[in-house]
Amino acid sequence: MLIVATATFFNRAGSKATAFSASGRNYSVAAFASLRPSTPATTAEGHLKIRPSFLRKSATAHAMSTSEGDDEYDYDYLVIGAGSGGIASARRAASYGAKVGVVEKGRLGGTCVNVGCVPKKVMWNAASIAETLHDMKHYGFSGYDSDAISFNWNFIKENRDKYIVRLNGIYERNMGNSGVDSILGTASLADGGNGVVVNPDGGGDPITYKAKNVLIATGGYPTFPEGDGIKEHSISSDGFFELEELPGKAVVVGAGYIAVELAGVLQALGTDTSLVVRKGKAMREFDEIVADTLDDEMQRQGINIFRDTNGVEKIELNEESGSKTVTLNNGEVIEDVDTVLMATGRSPLVGPLNLPGAGVEQNDGGYIVTDDYSATNVDGVFALGDVCGNIELTPMAIAAGRRLADRLFGGPQFKDSKVSYDNVPTVVFSHPPIGTIGLTDVQAIEKYGEDNVKIYRSKFANLYYGPWQVEADDKPKTAMKLICAGEEELVVGLHVIGMGADEMLQGFGIAMKMGATKADFDSCVAIHPTASEEFVTMFPWGLSKQDTGAKLSPLNGATGPEPNLFKTPA
Repeated sequence: MLIVATATFFNRAGSKATAFSASGRNYSVAAFASLRPSTPATTAEGHLKIRPSFLRKSATAHAMSTSEGDDEYDYDYLVIGAGSGGIASARRAASYGAKVGVVEKGRLGGTCVNVGCVPKKVMWNAASIAETLHDMKHYGFSGYDSDAISFNWNFIKENRDKYIVRLNGIYERNMGNSGVDSILGTASLADGGNGVVVNPDGGGDPITYKAKNVLIATGGYPTFPEGDGIKEHSISSDGFFELEELPGKAVVVGAGYIAVELAGVLQALGTDTSLVVRKGKAMREFDEIVADTLDDEMQRQGINIFRDTNGVEKIELNEESGSKTVTLNNGEVIEDVDTVLMATGRSPLVGPLNLPGAGVEQNDGGYIVTDDYSATNVDGVFALGDVCGNIELTPMAIAAGRRLADRLFGGPQFKDSKVSYDNVPTVVFSHPPIGTIGLTDVQAIEKYGEDNVKIYRSKFANLYYGPWQVEADDKPKTAMKLICAGEEELVVGLHVIGMGADEMLQGFGIAMKMGATKADFDSCVAIHPTASEEFVTMFPWGLSKQDTGAKLSPLNGATGPEPNLFKTPA
């Protein structure tokens, strides 16, 4: 079987999940950082094969991995792609005694670690600090307008990049301590799906590996639209992390979460930033309360929004000054631009895989087609994560990868294991951040009918802005929406934008996954003063039908749940 996936930090000792260990000691992930060696390992014939740079291998696990009659296989599980999902699945499989290898041609950790979630969050943190410094005068601090405060782009870039290198090392160490082989090179499926062909990194003859199960977890890559000079004179989101200096003037093209996140970072750090969207506003697929509030806030922050442009027609380079002129399809022109960042879409990274030759089905967008169990139409070949285009989030790929490994190697109790793609919480690190889970109001009405949907809304200025001596309309807003359906008012959608939205969503996600109703939300006493309390005090409070989605009702002052004990304490 072929499996493409990303990885996660997991190690199994007996029946317990622990931090990985070396020399009998347990370490946290952060404590075990190390640099990935730059010199590739080679075979005696000079072919790059398997990197033997791990602290130890699990000989016991490898001995357990192959059943009688399976000697013709090199691996029980061979994963193509060492991103978060692929590594997570590989390590989980190895914890069950499977013989596992991971093929990767780039840095370990995939998009998220190297040019996605992690470095983006570092830059979002930097931008948030800049915003706090800008706001400090409202709390009695002075000095913002003096030379005492400055920002050094190269400083944060250098330290951010060092952090990413440490994470690359952590992934390698974790794989090694799980007994997973790391194979350096570019992988493709053999014709007919009979094996995985690896072209070694650095040259040498291709090597074919036989595997009972193959996982494809190669992720995706940013794409550029057509147009004169667009690809030549712009960068993608990957290129953002290669910038050596903060642009003086930037144009970000796109209406999705990558575009609004990077536009917010640039503007907060001092770049004159414009956002170009094809239609009326960014984040159109999100609930209107989120999209509209973000639109207002971006304008308040000074981001120039070019609307109804139908995209970029061309980008021209001024050879003398090095600046660019961006011409939009609606005729508008933006001049003297230092950096143009295209964030208009991503595609699955499937080019090298020989999917047609192996008979693996793809949809019109090139994404690999799978069933609910991550299985493709070819026996023994699986795929998950961004390469499938379902829900393109790192934790989603990690969960799918673990559940797949459970089903393949975990025994009869996991024979039906699969991941759920329903009610997946997600955060957009815009300025301010967005948290969302479940249906928008439009989706809920379409699914359940307008008569069966009840919507609760709230919009307010966070207490943080209370002491500000400015007009109320000029204070940044937090906006919330709770969407309920049915007589019991089951919560089917929850949306928030504002300070702290990113950190409050996880707990509400658990509640929704457990089937919480409006009455369940109201039964939870508010934590005051916080923004999140608004979700459990939405007007009218306590008047919904007293139905609960809980296994044990928390309503009307009920006693809290108690665990079923293994044995009665003395």
